[in-house]
Amino acid sequence: MLRKIRNGEEHLIANDPVRPHIPFQNRVGAGKDIFVLSNKDKIRSVICVAYCNDIPTNEADLELFAQQAIQDGQHGRIAVFYTVWSYEKGAGREIVLKTKKLLEKETPCTRFVTLSPLTEMARKFHINNGAKFIAKHMDCQNFEYE
Repeated sequence: MLRKIRNGEEHLIANDPVRPHIPFQNRVGAGKDIFVLSNKDKIRSVICVAYCNDIPTNEADLELFAQQAIQDGQHGRIAVFYTVWSYEKGAGREIVLKTKKLLEKETPCTRFVTLSPLTEMARKFHINNGAKFIAKHMDCQNFEYE
């Protein structure tokens, strides 16, 4: 089951291997969501999403672009998957694809991109799951799920 994070699950972000320094309150609210993939009471994976109108090239852009969309009174049309982690094999792929499908139905998002670390593991994960490489930047790289 894919759902938004619940009260009392804030501790899950401590397991974020990519961006553990981003506080919980900066991951939720207007322009941002955290989704959880679970089986009953077992958490399988977690993904953080920001809604922007431009593709961020670093964490500062991510925050700025999400805030700009809110200030413009809109829901950002680009869903940016900026961190994902899983507790079991295959659950990372599953949460990315299920989150994309959900957001296609329930939001005005028309693009689904990542703000990924500059690691070979991140590149392989996204390419193997059907994303296309967009760009490499000083601190991050972007992939797009079509």
